[in-house]
Amino acid sequence: MRDDKNEGHNPATTELTPPQQSRRDFLEGAGATVVATAAVPVLGVSAVQAADSPIPSNAAQTAIRLTVNGSIHNLQVEDRWTLAELLRDHLQLTGTKIGCNRSECGACTVLMDGEPVYSCSQLAVWADGSNIQTVEGLARNGQLSPLQQAFVDHNGPQCGFCTPGQLMTATALLNRNANPNPEQVKQALVGNLCRCSNYNAIVEAVVAVGNQPGGAA
Repeated sequence: MRDDKNEGHNPATTELTPPQQSRRDFLEGAGATVVATAAVPVLGVSAVQAADSPIPSNAAQTAIRLTVNGSIHNLQVEDRWTLAELLRDHLQLTGTKIGCNRSECGACTVLMDGEPVYSCSQLAVWADGSNIQTVEGLARNGQLSPLQQAFVDHNGPQCGFCTPGQLMTATALLNRNANPNPEQVKQALVGNLCRCSNYNAIVEAVVAVGNQPGGAA
């Protein structure tokens, strides 16, 4: 997602703490991830072996407190866990999808304190004290949110794998701009990939919500 607040950011003079890193910052660092992955065989360990290596039972842990979809959780998390792992594997919120697992596809997008973030690239410990919203938190009393219903009405989902991330990024947009135009929607969703290439329907759905009486509320 394009982050207009970080326009003109100079990495040489401004250091971001991990929770402040935007999805754009992660995208810009994707090349370093590729280099690091390619270096594994050079060290004499295949990528498969690295992935299958046993996890030490004495992994460092940290106590955190966070609010997820309105519920407060006091958790003991391993420092290596990502926010996506915490949500999916330990809180059973599997609506958040893991696609590329390297901050490129946006399928894992959730809202952290109202801002869309790639949960595959946020450590769970960084979320301490934060308010997290996942796709499971959009519906109210069994009723789809206006945005979710618009996705249904405009055939927004195709395979559906990217849909949770698209919904969360669009929700953040509508929270700050209740009536976006198509160009604003496209700009906001630039960090969310749809491998079915259903972008036009997704944009139409988001614009339609803004045109409804009462907007996305």
